[in-house]
Parts: sequence; structure tokens; C-alpha cells
Amino acid sequence: MTQRSPQSRPAAQPRPTDAYTALVNTELGRRIGRALGLPRPAPLRRHTPGAALADGPVLVLGETSVAEDIAQLLLRWGLDVRRHIGGEERLSGVVACFDAVSAPGDLQETVLRLAGVQRQIAPSGRVITVLRDPQEARDPSVRAARRAVEGLTRSLGREMRAGATANGVVLQESLDAAAPGVAGVLRFLLSGRSAFVSGQFLSVDSVNGTLPEDWDRPLAGQVAVVTGAARGIGAAIARTLRRDGAQVIAVDVPAAGEALASVANEVGGTALQLDITAEDAGDRILEHAEQRHGRLDVVIHNAGITRDKLLAHMDASRWSSVIAVNLEAQLRINRRLLASELFSHAPRIVSLASTSGIAGNRGQTNYAASKAGVMGMVAASAPELESRHGTINAVAPGFIETEMTAKMPTIAREVARRLNSLSQGGLPEDVAETVAFLASPAAGGTSGMTLRVCGQNLIGA
Repeated sequence: MTQRSPQSRPAAQPRPTDAYTALVNTELGRRIGRALGLPRPAPLRRHTPGAALADGPVLVLGETSVAEDIAQLLLRWGLDVRRHIGGEERLSGVVACFDAVSAPGDLQETVLRLAGVQRQIAPSGRVITVLRDPQEARDPSVRAARRAVEGLTRSLGREMRAGATANGVVLQESLDAAAPGVAGVLRFLLSGRSAFVSGQFLSVDSVNGTLPEDWDRPLAGQVAVVTGAARGIGAAIARTLRRDGAQVIAVDVPAAGEALASVANEVGGTALQLDITAEDAGDRILEHAEQRHGRLDVVIHNAGITRDKLLAHMDASRWSSVIAVNLEAQLRINRRLLASELFSHAPRIVSLASTSGIAGNRGQTNYAASKAGVMGMVAASAPELESRHGTINAVAPGFIETEMTAKMPTIAREVARRLNSLSQGGLPEDVAETVAFLASPAAGGTSGMTLRVCGQNLIGA
């Protein structure tokens, strides 16, 4: 089973995220690193429009109908798909299907086949496991087997080398691989868009969603709002959404007006100066979208602040301001948007959470509370969005190379960079790629979840 696409362009060239990563990937740096026993993080293959989805064979393991459907899907994308492989040929990816396991003993055959090819996975390669939702299994043996796949995947993520990653796709009990959301998730995880995502699971719970005619412009014709768009991750999100075809409404506070206008001009969008904590923020977003674009499809809640202090020294202002911007503003805006006909046709909401909201962080009780609250909001809001064929999800970044992290003390910054399975910090574009995927119609089967973009950070679940 082999098919290649003559139109495929070469995969994007890996780019280092920091000076140390660049140094230890030179010939001299490699020799010094080996001599001193230093970690050698690999430059990651990130997405470039028009680049090949995979630049080598993709092996599909498993004898289930889901495995066969996935193999056929990958063939339709023009990939070199294998069901068996011999020799030492390099693999761009492995999709290991465990969807039919009903007892722990069922894991062994596929696990050992995966073990046999692990050393053949190319730099920045991908391993994707496929399983049924453990929470839907009432039988202890079935649930044990499914949870075992989760543990296997997370541990494999820690063992991957040279920028390769391991993630999982969790299918709702009765869902088959023909659901659009399955194709969307598989393509995201195989691609350079997921470069800084590892040890994570994406659930596909419904048949909602549509696949784009052009995978490089999945948001063509859509109108998207991005809050906190004047700089950093917000600006990267605005650029990525525009690259993917969306018309962008860039939102930020009046004090950031000059930077906001610059971003809006760069992406050919419009700027809206707005304090998102204002009672009428939702109304102003709707009014702007209707007057300028006549529609609203996507809202990205990126705006956020920190006011760090140990709890023993926390005051009312530090606490309330963080909760107001990071959490209460999103709740209020969502209520207003979801009450509007303008935002009722398969809407998408993506909120920025944080790994601090998962594992906590010293001096950030207010920030961690707000970000954990965002995750709770997303999970509870999913049924309401589903009723209108929409989705709501959160993205939880780990250590990302931004202006804020650049101001950290050097040693603390270097330690933070290395505390994940990829041994480096992520880039704002890594967060933006994940946000753009979750905002796309192809992610229509995924809702109510939080996806970490942290290189499989050593803290949290």
C-alpha cells in the first residue's frame, strides 16, 4: 500500500528556538555537548504552507476497521502508507490503533510492533495512538486496557528523540474513522502545526465538522476576533488565522492602540480598541463584526494579565484584576455572543488557559485560579455550543519564548526551557497553530477540552 503525491513540496526546515539549541546542533556544539553530557534539543519541524505533510513513509499498525480506514485516508492525502515495514527505512510517522482492545493482554502485539520500529522514526517524526474513550467503558478490564494506552503514549513521548512526538486520538465509543473530526485531528498531529505538542490526547466525540477544500486555507471566508492581539502570542494568532484564510478583528486595550493598528494592518484586518472587562464588550464586538464584515465565526480569548504575588501578600486589587480580565470577561462576552444570531452558525471559541492552571505555580494563585477557571468554563459550555454545531476549547501553553519570558533571569529561563520532553521553549506560533486548528471547521468533533502546548512539560498531567 504505497502512494506518493507528485505535488508534495519538501517539509519545512527545522528552526531552533534559542541560542543554546542552535549551538549544540552545530558540529562543534555536538562534540562539546557529547563530551560534557549536555542535552541536545533538536530544531523542530514547523508548518510552512505548501510543505509536505510527511516527508517519508507512515506506518499504520493494527488490524481493525479503524486502522484500515485511517490507512485509506492517509493514502487519499498522497502519503506513502505502509501496513508492514522491513529493514531500516526511516519513518515520518506511526499510527498505532488500539481501538479494539478489551483486556490488557490485547495491547502486546501492537505494542511490540511499535517497539520494533521506534528507532526508525525520523527526526521530528510522529507517533499517534488511537483508542476508544476510557470513560465510556463500564467493564473494568476494558477501561484498564484503554487507560493503559494513555500511560503508554505519555511515556513514549518522554522517550522520543530528535524532536519527535507521541500523542493520542480518543474516539467516542460508536464513532468510526470516517468522521470529519478524525481526519482533522490526524492531520494536525502528523503535521508541523503540532511541533510543540507531545504526550497529549485529542478527543473526537461527534460527527460534526467539515473538511476544507484547501488544507492550507481551512479558515477561508471566516471572520475571527482575537483579543490581546497587539503583541506576543495574540499577534501570532492573528497572523496565523489570516494565513489560514480568516478575516481578523484584532482587539486590545486603547493603550496598545499603535501596536494594535500595526498588527491589524499587517494581517489586512480591522482593529477594535476595547477594554474586555467593560459591561458592553460583547455588544461592541458584535457591532464591529456586523458593520465591518457582516458575520462572526470565531472568537479567540487570548487577552490576559499577571499580577504575581505569594498568597500571604496578595491584596484585593491583584486578585480581582486577574480574575476580571482572565476569566470573568470571557464568561460575560460568551454569554452575549451566544445570545446573538450573528454568532449562531457553527461558532468556534478558543480560550487561552495555562499549564499554571493545571499544576499550579508559586506566586500565581490568582493567575492559576483564573486559568483553571477557564478550563472549567470551556468544559461546561461545550453542550451549549454543540446544540448549534459549534465548539469551545482551551489551549494551555507551557514555556513559550515571548518578551515576558525573555526578561526572566538567565538561569531560571534556561531551566524552564529544558523542563519538557523536547528540552526547549516553544514559540508563539506553536500556540497559534493549535488555536487555529481548534478554530477550524475540521476540528468540529472536538469540544470542551484543554490541549496543552508545552512540549510535554514535566509538571502537571
